Amino acid sequence: MSIALLYERSETDEMGIKLTAKKLGVELVFIPFRKIALSISDTGFAANTKGKDFTKTIEDSNVVLNRAQSKNRRLQAGYLLEGLGKKTVNSSSIEFICYSKLRTLLNLWKAKIPIPKTVFVPCDALDKLKNRKHLHNEKDIAELFQEILNPDDGIVIKPDSATHGKGMMLSNNREDLILNIQETKPSIINPIGVVAQEFIKKWFFDLRIIVYKEKGKPPVCHPIALARGGLKDFRTNTYLGNTVFAAKLPSNIIDLSIKSGKTLAKGERAWLFALDGMINIKENKIFDDNQLKIELEKVLNAFEPIRKIISETNKKDFSSWNNKLEESFRIYKMTKPYQKVKNIIDESIEKNKEKIIFHEANSCPEFWEHTRLIAEINIANPLIKGAKSLL
Repeated sequence: MSIALLYERSETDEMGIKLTAKKLGVELVFIPFRKIALSISDTGFAANTKGKDFTKTIEDSNVVLNRAQSKNRRLQAGYLLEGLGKKTVNSSSIEFICYSKLRTLLNLWKAKIPIPKTVFVPCDALDKLKNRKHLHNEKDIAELFQEILNPDDGIVIKPDSATHGKGMMLSNNREDLILNIQETKPSIINPIGVVAQEFIKKWFFDLRIIVYKEKGKPPVCHPIALARGGLKDFRTNTYLGNTVFAAKLPSNIIDLSIKSGKTLAKGERAWLFALDGMINIKENKIFDDNQLKIELEKVLNAFEPIRKIISETNKKDFSSWNNKLEESFRIYKMTKPYQKVKNIIDESIEKNKEKIIFHEANSCPEFWEHTRLIAEINIANPLIKGAKSLL
Protein backbone atom coordinates (compact mmCIF):
# COMPACT_ATOMS: atom_id res chain seq x y z
CA MET A 1 0.00 0.00 0.00
CA SER A 2 1.43 3.39 -0.96
CA ILE A 3 0.83 7.13 -0.62
CA ALA A 4 1.24 9.28 -3.71
CA LEU A 5 1.99 12.99 -3.93
CA LEU A 6 0.23 14.61 -6.89
CA TYR A 7 1.46 18.03 -7.95
CA GLU A 8 1.85 20.33 -10.94
CA ARG A 9 5.37 21.59 -10.26
CA SER A 10 7.83 20.72 -7.51
CA GLU A 11 7.87 23.95 -5.49
CA THR A 12 9.04 24.47 -1.90
CA ASP A 13 5.85 23.00 -0.42
CA GLU A 14 6.20 19.81 -2.44
CA MET A 15 9.92 19.55 -1.68
CA GLY A 16 9.07 20.10 1.98
CA ILE A 17 6.50 17.31 1.90
CA LYS A 18 9.11 14.98 0.37
CA LEU A 19 11.67 15.97 3.02
CA THR A 20 9.14 15.49 5.83
CA ALA A 21 8.05 12.10 4.49
CA LYS A 22 11.66 10.98 4.46
CA LYS A 23 12.10 12.04 8.10
CA LEU A 24 8.89 10.19 9.03
CA GLY A 25 10.07 7.05 7.23
CA VAL A 26 7.19 7.25 4.76
CA GLU A 27 7.94 6.39 1.14
CA LEU A 28 6.05 8.59 -1.29
CA VAL A 29 5.51 7.99 -4.98
CA PHE A 30 4.96 10.94 -7.29
CA ILE A 31 2.28 11.73 -9.86
CA PRO A 32 2.71 14.74 -12.17
CA PHE A 33 -0.53 16.50 -13.03
CA ARG A 34 0.19 18.94 -15.78
CA LYS A 35 1.77 17.60 -18.97
CA ILE A 36 0.32 14.13 -18.64
CA ALA A 37 -2.18 12.25 -20.84
CA LEU A 38 -4.92 10.53 -18.84
CA SER A 39 -6.97 8.17 -20.98
CA ILE A 40 -10.03 6.02 -20.40
CA SER A 41 -11.35 3.46 -22.88
CA ASP A 42 -12.82 -0.02 -23.05
CA THR A 43 -9.29 -1.36 -22.51
CA GLY A 44 -8.93 0.48 -19.18
CA PHE A 45 -7.13 3.50 -17.78
CA ALA A 46 -3.69 4.85 -18.68
CA ALA A 47 -1.50 7.78 -17.59
CA ASN A 48 1.52 8.81 -19.63
CA THR A 49 3.91 11.72 -19.92
CA LYS A 50 6.23 12.07 -22.92
CA GLY A 51 8.90 9.96 -21.28
CA LYS A 52 7.21 7.82 -18.62
CA ASP A 53 4.20 5.60 -17.97
CA PHE A 54 2.52 6.44 -14.64
CA THR A 55 -0.36 3.98 -15.00
CA LYS A 56 1.03 1.44 -12.53
CA THR A 57 2.06 4.21 -10.11
CA ILE A 58 -1.56 5.33 -9.91
CA GLU A 59 -2.90 1.77 -9.82
CA ASP A 60 -0.65 0.91 -6.87
CA SER A 61 -1.45 4.10 -4.91
CA ASN A 62 -4.07 3.81 -2.19
CA VAL A 63 -4.12 7.40 -0.92
CA VAL A 64 -3.16 10.54 -2.83
CA LEU A 65 -2.09 13.89 -1.40
CA ASN A 66 -3.73 16.22 -3.91
CA ARG A 67 -1.40 19.22 -4.14
CA ALA A 68 -2.28 20.60 -7.58
CA GLN A 69 -2.10 24.37 -7.06
CA SER A 70 -4.71 25.27 -9.67
CA LYS A 71 -8.16 24.94 -8.09
CA ASN A 72 -9.57 23.60 -11.34
CA ARG A 73 -6.83 21.00 -11.82
CA ARG A 74 -7.10 20.01 -8.16
CA LEU A 75 -10.83 19.46 -8.48
CA GLN A 76 -10.40 17.41 -11.65
CA ALA A 77 -7.56 15.40 -10.11
CA GLY A 78 -9.60 14.55 -7.02
CA TYR A 79 -12.68 13.50 -8.96
CA LEU A 80 -10.62 11.42 -11.39
CA LEU A 81 -8.62 9.64 -8.68
CA GLU A 82 -11.70 8.89 -6.61
CA GLY A 83 -13.32 7.52 -9.76
CA LEU A 84 -10.39 5.11 -9.90
CA GLY A 85 -11.06 4.03 -6.32
CA LYS A 86 -8.36 6.13 -4.60
CA LYS A 87 -8.73 8.08 -1.38
CA THR A 88 -7.61 11.69 -1.48
CA VAL A 89 -6.58 14.34 1.02
CA ASN A 90 -8.51 16.51 0.64
CA SER A 91 -11.49 14.79 -0.98
CA SER A 92 -13.15 16.11 -4.14
CA SER A 93 -16.28 17.01 -2.13
CA ILE A 94 -14.13 19.27 0.08
CA GLU A 95 -12.42 20.73 -2.99
CA PHE A 96 -15.82 21.49 -4.51
CA ILE A 97 -16.86 23.52 -1.46
CA CYS A 98 -13.53 25.34 -1.08
CA TYR A 99 -13.32 26.11 -4.80
CA SER A 100 -16.00 28.76 -4.27
CA LYS A 101 -15.97 31.46 -1.61
CA LEU A 102 -19.76 31.60 -1.82
CA ARG A 103 -20.17 27.83 -1.30
CA THR A 104 -17.73 27.98 1.62
CA LEU A 105 -19.60 30.84 3.26
CA LEU A 106 -22.99 29.22 2.69
CA ASN A 107 -21.87 26.11 4.57
CA LEU A 108 -20.38 28.15 7.42
CA TRP A 109 -23.50 30.33 7.63
CA LYS A 110 -25.75 27.29 7.88
CA ALA A 111 -23.65 26.11 10.84
CA LYS A 112 -24.08 29.54 12.51
CA ILE A 113 -20.39 30.37 12.22
CA PRO A 114 -19.75 34.15 11.95
CA ILE A 115 -19.10 35.32 8.36
CA PRO A 116 -19.14 38.72 6.61
CA LYS A 117 -22.50 39.81 5.25
CA THR A 118 -22.29 38.56 1.66
CA VAL A 119 -24.37 39.24 -1.44
CA PHE A 120 -24.29 37.30 -4.70
CA VAL A 121 -25.89 38.59 -7.89
CA PRO A 122 -25.80 35.90 -10.62
CA CYS A 123 -25.91 38.55 -13.35
CA ASP A 124 -22.71 39.65 -15.12
CA ALA A 125 -21.84 43.34 -15.36
CA LEU A 126 -22.01 43.19 -19.16
CA ASP A 127 -24.17 40.90 -21.30
CA LYS A 128 -23.51 40.37 -25.01
CA LEU A 129 -26.80 40.01 -26.82
CA LYS A 130 -27.51 37.99 -29.95
CA ASN A 131 -27.84 41.16 -32.02
CA ARG A 132 -24.22 42.00 -31.02
CA LYS A 133 -25.35 44.84 -28.77
CA HIS A 134 -24.25 45.10 -25.14
CA LEU A 135 -26.51 45.28 -22.12
CA HIS A 136 -24.96 47.14 -19.18
CA ASN A 137 -26.06 45.84 -15.77
CA GLU A 138 -23.60 47.68 -13.49
CA LYS A 139 -26.07 50.19 -12.04
CA ASP A 140 -28.74 47.58 -11.42
CA ILE A 141 -26.22 45.32 -9.66
CA ALA A 142 -24.96 48.27 -7.61
CA GLU A 143 -28.51 49.09 -6.50
CA LEU A 144 -29.08 45.49 -5.44
CA PHE A 145 -25.89 45.60 -3.37
CA GLN A 146 -26.79 48.97 -1.84
CA GLU A 147 -30.13 47.66 -0.62
CA ILE A 148 -28.20 45.29 1.66
CA LEU A 149 -24.71 46.78 2.08
CA ASN A 150 -23.78 50.40 2.83
CA PRO A 151 -21.07 51.69 0.45
CA ASP A 152 -20.17 54.43 2.94
CA ASP A 153 -19.02 51.65 5.29
CA GLY A 154 -17.13 49.96 2.47
CA ILE A 155 -18.15 47.19 0.06
CA VAL A 156 -15.62 44.63 -1.13
CA ILE A 157 -16.05 43.08 -4.60
CA LYS A 158 -14.20 39.78 -4.94
CA PRO A 159 -13.92 36.97 -7.51
CA ASP A 160 -15.61 33.80 -6.27
CA SER A 161 -12.60 31.50 -6.62
CA ALA A 162 -9.53 33.74 -6.71
CA THR A 163 -6.51 33.47 -4.40
CA HIS A 164 -3.73 35.79 -3.16
CA GLY A 165 -6.08 38.80 -3.07
CA LYS A 166 -6.38 38.85 -6.87
CA GLY A 167 -9.30 40.87 -8.21
CA MET A 168 -10.45 42.19 -4.82
CA MET A 169 -11.68 45.79 -4.94
CA LEU A 170 -12.86 48.11 -2.16
CA SER A 171 -15.70 50.55 -2.84
CA ASN A 172 -16.16 53.52 -0.50
CA ASN A 173 -19.08 55.16 -2.31
CA ARG A 174 -21.61 54.49 -5.06
CA GLU A 175 -19.29 55.77 -7.82
CA ASP A 176 -16.53 53.40 -6.70
CA LEU A 177 -19.01 50.56 -6.54
CA ILE A 178 -20.23 51.02 -10.12
CA LEU A 179 -16.68 51.34 -11.46
CA ASN A 180 -15.56 48.22 -9.58
CA ILE A 181 -18.53 46.22 -10.84
CA GLN A 182 -17.59 47.30 -14.38
CA GLU A 183 -14.15 45.75 -13.82
CA THR A 184 -15.63 42.31 -13.13
CA LYS A 185 -15.74 39.86 -16.03
CA PRO A 186 -16.61 36.16 -16.31
CA SER A 187 -13.35 34.23 -15.98
CA ILE A 188 -11.83 31.08 -14.56
CA ILE A 189 -11.63 32.77 -11.13
CA ASN A 190 -15.12 34.28 -11.37
CA PRO A 191 -17.29 31.97 -13.49
CA ILE A 192 -20.55 33.88 -13.12
CA GLY A 193 -22.06 36.93 -11.49
CA VAL A 194 -20.67 39.30 -8.87
CA VAL A 195 -19.93 38.65 -5.18
CA ALA A 196 -19.86 41.51 -2.68
CA GLN A 197 -19.20 41.65 1.05
CA GLU A 198 -19.34 44.18 3.84
CA PHE A 199 -15.93 45.64 4.60
CA ILE A 200 -14.65 44.19 7.87
CA LYS A 201 -12.54 46.74 9.76
CA LYS A 202 -9.84 44.28 10.78
CA TRP A 203 -7.29 47.05 11.42
CA PHE A 204 -3.95 45.88 9.96
CA PHE A 205 -3.93 42.06 10.11
CA ASP A 206 -5.85 38.92 9.33
CA LEU A 207 -5.41 35.32 10.48
CA ARG A 208 -4.66 32.02 8.82
CA ILE A 209 -5.73 29.18 11.12
CA ILE A 210 -4.81 25.53 10.55
CA VAL A 211 -7.33 22.79 11.38
CA TYR A 212 -6.93 19.12 10.52
CA LYS A 213 -8.11 15.60 11.28
CA GLU A 214 -6.81 12.05 11.04
CA LYS A 215 -9.14 9.08 10.68
CA GLY A 216 -10.19 7.79 14.09
CA LYS A 217 -9.02 10.91 15.96
CA PRO A 218 -10.78 14.15 16.92
CA PRO A 219 -10.10 17.26 14.83
CA VAL A 220 -7.34 19.62 15.94
CA CYS A 221 -6.87 23.38 15.65
CA HIS A 222 -3.26 24.49 15.88
CA PRO A 223 -3.19 27.07 18.73
CA ILE A 224 -0.94 29.53 16.88
CA ALA A 225 -2.20 31.29 13.75
CA LEU A 226 -0.25 32.99 11.00
CA ALA A 227 -1.06 36.70 11.18
CA ARG A 228 -0.43 38.64 7.98
CA GLY A 229 -0.06 42.34 8.58
CA GLY A 230 0.41 45.69 6.90
CA LEU A 231 -1.22 49.09 6.37
CA LYS A 232 -0.42 49.63 2.70
CA ASP A 233 -3.66 48.11 1.42
CA PHE A 234 -6.95 46.79 2.78
CA ARG A 235 -5.71 43.36 1.66
CA THR A 236 -3.14 41.85 4.01
CA ASN A 237 -2.02 38.96 1.83
CA THR A 238 1.73 38.27 1.93
CA TYR A 239 1.84 38.31 -1.89
CA LEU A 240 1.14 42.04 -1.68
CA GLY A 241 4.26 42.72 0.37
CA ASN A 242 2.93 42.29 3.89
CA THR A 243 4.83 40.67 6.73
CA VAL A 244 4.01 37.72 9.00
CA PHE A 245 3.65 37.21 12.74
CA ALA A 246 2.68 34.44 15.13
CA ALA A 247 -0.69 34.98 16.83
CA LYS A 248 -1.95 33.13 19.89
CA LEU A 249 -5.54 31.92 19.54
CA PRO A 250 -8.05 32.17 22.41
CA SER A 251 -10.06 29.04 23.20
CA ASN A 252 -13.30 30.35 21.66
CA ILE A 253 -11.58 30.90 18.29
CA ILE A 254 -10.02 27.43 18.49
CA ASP A 255 -13.47 25.93 19.13
CA LEU A 256 -15.06 27.88 16.26
CA SER A 257 -12.22 26.86 13.94
CA ILE A 258 -12.73 23.17 14.73
CA LYS A 259 -16.46 23.60 14.14
CA SER A 260 -15.70 25.29 10.81
CA GLY A 261 -13.43 22.43 9.76
CA LYS A 262 -16.01 19.79 10.66
CA THR A 263 -18.68 21.77 8.80
CA LEU A 264 -16.67 21.98 5.58
CA ALA A 265 -15.40 18.38 5.79
CA LYS A 266 -18.95 16.94 5.62
CA GLY A 267 -18.06 13.77 7.48
CA GLU A 268 -14.81 12.99 5.64
CA ARG A 269 -12.44 10.97 7.83
CA ALA A 270 -9.18 12.86 7.17
CA TRP A 271 -8.81 16.47 6.09
CA LEU A 272 -6.86 19.71 6.44
CA PHE A 273 -7.88 23.35 6.01
CA ALA A 274 -6.27 26.75 6.33
CA LEU A 275 -9.11 28.98 7.49
CA ASP A 276 -8.87 32.71 6.84
CA GLY A 277 -10.35 34.87 9.57
CA MET A 278 -10.58 38.52 10.54
CA ILE A 279 -11.14 40.25 13.87
CA ASN A 280 -13.74 43.00 13.45
CA ILE A 281 -11.79 45.48 15.58
CA LYS A 282 -13.36 48.64 14.09
CA GLU A 283 -12.25 51.54 16.30
CA ASN A 284 -11.30 49.35 19.25
CA LYS A 285 -7.59 49.79 18.59
CA ILE A 286 -4.93 49.61 21.26
CA PHE A 287 -2.16 51.48 19.41
CA ASP A 288 -1.84 54.67 17.42
CA ASP A 289 -1.91 54.13 13.63
CA ASN A 290 0.86 56.60 12.89
CA GLN A 291 3.19 54.94 15.37
CA LEU A 292 2.12 51.53 14.07
CA LYS A 293 3.21 52.50 10.54
CA ILE A 294 6.68 53.29 11.88
CA GLU A 295 6.85 49.93 13.67
CA LEU A 296 5.67 48.06 10.56
CA GLU A 297 8.37 49.75 8.48
CA LYS A 298 10.93 48.51 10.99
CA VAL A 299 9.46 45.01 10.67
CA LEU A 300 9.69 45.21 6.87
CA ASN A 301 13.39 46.01 7.16
CA ALA A 302 13.89 43.08 9.54
CA PHE A 303 12.00 40.82 7.11
CA GLU A 304 14.04 41.80 4.05
CA PRO A 305 16.76 39.11 4.50
CA ILE A 306 14.00 36.48 4.47
CA ARG A 307 12.58 37.84 1.21
CA LYS A 308 16.05 37.64 -0.32
CA ILE A 309 16.53 34.01 0.71
CA ILE A 310 13.05 33.04 -0.53
CA SER A 311 13.83 34.63 -3.91
CA GLU A 312 16.93 32.46 -4.16
CA THR A 313 15.20 29.10 -3.68
CA ASN A 314 17.70 26.32 -4.43
CA LYS A 315 15.90 23.20 -5.62
CA LYS A 316 19.16 21.35 -6.23
CA ASP A 317 20.37 21.83 -2.65
CA PHE A 318 17.03 22.20 -0.91
CA SER A 319 18.24 21.11 2.54
CA SER A 320 21.00 23.76 2.68
CA TRP A 321 18.64 26.45 1.39
CA ASN A 322 16.04 25.40 3.97
CA ASN A 323 18.59 25.66 6.80
CA LYS A 324 19.36 29.25 5.74
CA LEU A 325 15.63 30.04 5.64
CA GLU A 326 15.05 28.61 9.11
CA GLU A 327 17.95 30.58 10.57
CA SER A 328 16.74 33.82 8.98
CA PHE A 329 13.28 33.35 10.51
CA ARG A 330 14.81 32.59 13.91
CA ILE A 331 16.68 35.91 13.78
CA TYR A 332 13.60 37.79 12.49
CA LYS A 333 11.42 36.55 15.36
CA MET A 334 13.96 37.77 17.90
CA THR A 335 13.94 41.37 16.65
CA LYS A 336 12.32 44.05 18.80
CA PRO A 337 10.02 45.37 16.01
CA TYR A 338 8.66 41.86 15.40
CA GLN A 339 8.07 41.26 19.09
CA LYS A 340 6.38 44.64 19.53
CA VAL A 341 3.93 44.17 16.64
CA LYS A 342 3.31 40.56 17.64
CA ASN A 343 2.32 41.70 21.14
CA ILE A 344 -0.07 44.28 19.64
CA ILE A 345 -1.69 41.52 17.57
CA ASP A 346 -1.98 39.10 20.49
CA GLU A 347 -3.48 41.75 22.77
CA SER A 348 -5.91 42.89 20.06
CA ILE A 349 -7.12 39.33 19.44
CA GLU A 350 -7.62 38.65 23.15
CA LYS A 351 -9.47 41.94 23.64
CA ASN A 352 -11.74 41.33 20.63
CA LYS A 353 -11.91 37.53 20.64
CA GLU A 354 -15.71 37.46 20.33
CA LYS A 355 -15.50 39.43 17.07
CA ILE A 356 -13.87 36.75 14.92
CA ILE A 357 -15.27 36.39 11.39
CA PHE A 358 -14.35 33.59 8.96
CA HIS A 359 -14.30 34.51 5.28
CA GLU A 360 -12.48 31.75 3.37
CA ALA A 361 -11.10 28.19 3.56
CA ASN A 362 -8.06 27.00 1.63
CA SER A 363 -7.92 23.25 0.96
CA CYS A 364 -4.34 23.32 -0.38
CA PRO A 365 -2.49 25.98 1.61
CA GLU A 366 1.06 27.07 0.92
CA PHE A 367 2.99 26.58 4.11
CA TRP A 368 6.70 25.83 3.89
CA GLU A 369 8.04 29.39 3.85
CA HIS A 370 5.70 31.24 6.24
CA THR A 371 3.18 29.11 8.15
CA ARG A 372 5.74 26.46 9.13
CA LEU A 373 8.31 28.90 10.46
CA ILE A 374 6.02 31.50 12.02
CA ALA A 375 2.98 29.53 13.25
CA GLU A 376 5.31 26.60 14.04
CA ILE A 377 3.33 23.92 12.27
CA ASN A 378 4.75 21.88 9.41
CA ILE A 379 1.53 21.10 7.54
CA ALA A 380 3.29 18.20 5.83
CA ASN A 381 3.08 16.27 9.13
CA PRO A 382 -0.74 16.23 9.54
CA LEU A 383 -1.10 15.77 5.76
CA ILE A 384 1.04 12.65 5.70
CA LYS A 385 -0.40 11.31 8.97
CA GLY A 386 -3.91 11.91 7.66
CA ALA A 387 -3.06 9.98 4.50
CA LYS A 388 -1.53 7.13 6.54
CA SER A 389 -4.69 6.92 8.65
CA LEU A 390 -6.70 6.19 5.49
CA LEU A 391 -4.53 3.24 4.40
